[in-house]
Amino acid sequence: AGTSRGFLRAKSVYFIHLTDRADLECIGIGECAPWKGLSLDDRPDFEVQLARVCQQLNRGQAPESLALSDFPAIAFGLEMALLDWRGGGKRRLFENDFSLGKRSLPTHGLIWMGNSSNALQQVQRKVEQGFTCIKMKVGALDFEEELRLLADIRRAYPPERIELRLDANGAFTPENALERLESLAQFDIFAIEQPIKPGQRAEMAALCANSPIPVTLDEELIGRRTLAEKETLLKTIKPQHIVLKPTLLGGFVAAKEWINIAQKLGVGWWVNSALESNIGLNALCQWTSHLKPMIVQGLGTGQLYSNNIPSPIKLVGAGLIYNLDEGWDVSEIVG
Repeated sequence: AGTSRGFLRAKSVYFIHLTDRADLECIGIGECAPWKGLSLDDRPDFEVQLARVCQQLNRGQAPESLALSDFPAIAFGLEMALLDWRGGGKRRLFENDFSLGKRSLPTHGLIWMGNSSNALQQVQRKVEQGFTCIKMKVGALDFEEELRLLADIRRAYPPERIELRLDANGAFTPENALERLESLAQFDIFAIEQPIKPGQRAEMAALCANSPIPVTLDEELIGRRTLAEKETLLKTIKPQHIVLKPTLLGGFVAAKEWINIAQKLGVGWWVNSALESNIGLNALCQWTSHLKPMIVQGLGTGQLYSNNIPSPIKLVGAGLIYNLDEGWDVSEIVG
């Protein structure tokens, strides 16, 4: 999987199993999956810290009393496991039309970086599948080559046919970002995520104020722990959108804080996955459906992995569904 930060060929995932001695058959499963080079808790002692959390829980410490602000992936995994356990250990964390198999959840078609001809083929396949929203990574290829690719895509698929979203993963610089956004604007782009690296608040605010393309904050949200920090960030930068990745932000409660602030400030939002396995993807889909989103979301499909966990989540057309006719097989992760 290619981005401007390089290529990812494998991803380590940890699973928390939560049960009660009174009912050992009911097992809640949570996924802790920090993203190497990006997550706040991508650190050498992650396994040690995860083991420490499990020991504290096994000794009877209440989950809400644990200090996990420095470990968002662990916080999310624990929150997920608790929701699953409270729901009977059936991987149904929220009861809604998605988890009951009544409604699909529309998502975008993600185009990973490669050479331009490969990317165009990916777009063609996505459109043939039924996707009307395409998200493309930019910033790894030569910029002129990326412009030519986008021109080819727009010639084949005008704005009324597909919505284009871009993700730069901070690939542009404060010096060239506005010029590049002006060049990209000719292709009728819905939004661009994180055009410059996070931590450049004044420069990002200037981009949001002057960009011809709506700007979405992504990595910029990582590490903001308190409500005050989150509100100050959005009030200062004034983005048009934010994208929420609970694995990187500390779970559903933390992500919902961002949504509440964004709605108060008139900032748009959507949910993205962060290469979770089907365990994490299931939780994200059910939570996102619970929010009743108004636009297409940015959830993965679980098809990137060669060894994913068999699940009822299926991609049908451009939407994810929970197929009640298929069950979970968690035998590989629950001994």
